[in-house]
Amino acid sequence: MKHARAAGYDPISSRLRRIGALVRKESRQMLRDPSTVLIGIVMPALLILIFGYGLSLDVKNVPIAVVLEHRSQEADEIAAGFSLSPYFKATVLTSMPQAQQLMNQRKVDGIVRIRQNFSHQIASNNADIQVLVHGSDANYARIVQGYALGAIGQSFLRKKMEGVVINDGPVIVQSQTWFNKNNDSHYFLVPGLIVLIMTLIGALLTALLMAREWEQGTLEAIFVTPVRVGEILLGKIIPYFCLGVIGLALCIMAAKFLFNVPLRGSTSLLAGASMLYLLVTLGMGLLISAATKNQFLASQIAIIVSYLPAMMLSGFLFDIRSMPVALRVITLVLPARYYNELLQTIFLAGNIWPIIIPDLMVVGAMAIALLWLARIKTKKKLG
Repeated sequence: MKHARAAGYDPISSRLRRIGALVRKESRQMLRDPSTVLIGIVMPALLILIFGYGLSLDVKNVPIAVVLEHRSQEADEIAAGFSLSPYFKATVLTSMPQAQQLMNQRKVDGIVRIRQNFSHQIASNNADIQVLVHGSDANYARIVQGYALGAIGQSFLRKKMEGVVINDGPVIVQSQTWFNKNNDSHYFLVPGLIVLIMTLIGALLTALLMAREWEQGTLEAIFVTPVRVGEILLGKIIPYFCLGVIGLALCIMAAKFLFNVPLRGSTSLLAGASMLYLLVTLGMGLLISAATKNQFLASQIAIIVSYLPAMMLSGFLFDIRSMPVALRVITLVLPARYYNELLQTIFLAGNIWPIIIPDLMVVGAMAIALLWLARIKTKKKLG
């Protein structure tokens, strides 16, 4: 046995003891550091509350002017539909110049104009309703226009169900929204918010704390021991991985119980995919800290290469298919893109394996590559 140890033999039990000691040391240090708890637990809770409740693509109580140049039962019913809708705060007028003045003063964001002879137009199957929206915010204008057209369409549909045939042609259009019947933007945004939080916990937290140890020289005491580089990295990864799992649990519970986002896929699959992505972000943070060894620089790089791409280029806020070709190519190397697609699929569609399996393979390959690069870059020497 002495000969084996002299030859460099290192029993697995010794490695496990060293890793266990490093994990206990790192866990105590993590719990004693208020900034770790703040970034790992408090900040995710605040982010999901602020973004979840504050960020929404839905519009409600839109100020709109309904101009009735013609008073009739049909016109009054359309005006009543806007007045009773939770999406609009309608002001009924009889003068188009007055409505235009309100639009110029930005007291209303849209105008619905019902012209004269509206009843005659309905009788001749040639009804004409003008919808004007304020175009300073193009996306907001499209949403308001769509809601207004939908409200008008519902009024015509009710008339048709009552036996009045309006614009009855050979084609009947039936529309249905899959996976999000209520058109609630939280169904789309909350999974992307989980991507941001997991990226923040893994990459930024690990990069900051490891870089701080490089700056303060606390790793020197570890370097003079028989502990290997891989064991040092495992001792760092395991506590922060557990911290990330706590943040993940908070996010999933908030998505389910606060924002009522349906979870149509497997919970175990969701947890497994999230843990795999957490390894990606931890590997990214370790690689950044090993390359920079400076807290300020590590934090800036972590935000630029992980957090900002996760927000802007993962499909969280902007549809990847509408981006320029150059940006679409860049998204192919971003792990947040695949994790965001995984979450949206598992939450809203279910276990759609033709989408899930390729994304899991890409995220898994990225986790292996980043952890391997972090292992190569972290050298057991000073300077």
